Amino acid sequence: MATLNRVARNILQKGPNDVVLLSAVRTPINRSFKGGFKDAYPEELLMPAMKAAVQRATIEPGDVNDTMIGNVLAELGFAKTGRMALNHAGFPNSTTFHTVNRQCSSSLQAITHISHSIMVGQIDVGLAGGVESMSRNYGSRGIPTDVSPTLLGSTVKDARDCLMPMGITSENMAERYGVDRKAQDEYAVRSHSRASHAQREGRFDWEIVPVMVSKFDEATGQPTGVEVIKDDGIRHGLTFEKVSTLKPVFGENGKSTAGNSSQISDGAAATILARRSWAEERGLQPLGRFVGTKVSGCAPDEMGIGPIYAIPALYKYTGIEQKDVDLIELNEAFASQTIACIRKLGLDEDKVNVNGGAIALGHPTGATGARQTATLFGELRRRDKEIGIVSMCASTGHGVASMFVRER
Repeated sequence: MATLNRVARNILQKGPNDVVLLSAVRTPINRSFKGGFKDAYPEELLMPAMKAAVQRATIEPGDVNDTMIGNVLAELGFAKTGRMALNHAGFPNSTTFHTVNRQCSSSLQAITHISHSIMVGQIDVGLAGGVESMSRNYGSRGIPTDVSPTLLGSTVKDARDCLMPMGITSENMAERYGVDRKAQDEYAVRSHSRASHAQREGRFDWEIVPVMVSKFDEATGQPTGVEVIKDDGIRHGLTFEKVSTLKPVFGENGKSTAGNSSQISDGAAATILARRSWAEERGLQPLGRFVGTKVSGCAPDEMGIGPIYAIPALYKYTGIEQKDVDLIELNEAFASQTIACIRKLGLDEDKVNVNGGAIALGHPTGATGARQTATLFGELRRRDKEIGIVSMCASTGHGVASMFVRER
């Protein structure tokens, strides 16, 4: 690694009040409506992830002071059923629960909020993660319909654009940033190829928690217990010739297709975060530590460009330079916006989504940030590298970026 500047060195020095990660896990990510979790409820996905996060951290459920879970679509913001899941999973009433919705960055925001609570001394240990069952909730809650007539008729374009379908923002990105259909399809093939290679090599095994769910037989209607152990959205052997035949989804002259966009998916992820002094007193070895998060705003009608503002802001905050970063998990909402962000930021493509991204793995919106965090630490560990970034765009016009440091 290149020599770090003074600000960066200070941030990377270990201290007793550091926020350290003791575990980072996820369920398999499965295709909504047809995959292994199509009959499952979000709480049934979250519970195994929460249990495994505690077990792999080698702590007890009662050690967790507070829990924050990212969720976008579930009824009542997942607040009541999430608390039910926490109690059913064996956590005591002393472990509190709340949720957060920052669209696609919800679980990364949960990690950030819990980290901040530890930083200011409110808690010593927290569980942060996310969950989404798009099979159950996507169709009815993707875009709100009960909206104030004042806002629906707003003369402020950016206000109206907050309800713009995400696919239209993808087309805007492609047009404004010169990302043609060929580049998008080539990127999609690479995402699947990388994910296929990673799955076949067992790279995801370290981070994945198997989930037992009930699957209903379509003929008899009877439930059968099925253990889901792997991601099912990866198209092994996908070719450019195949993906380039798919029709555009958003207009006959569009460039976004089902093949070069993130998949609608179900899944959950969870992390355990703690104060370093608390962990050291118990002889626990952290995976790494949370450095910081930056959130930046952008125009809602090109929300996908958000990371080009958030990532540089994160560099300025931490003192870390792009050349010092070993790996980046950049959420692939659409190939158009991912390519635009890579180009505008000048990212090394050999460091970005080295095991594929949401185009191949899927994008359960409330869970993706914590999923990326687990994937990041798995690959930092495999490569014996140190500094990583998790970043994504978010609906209504946000870019979010967090930095983590693996500890050897």
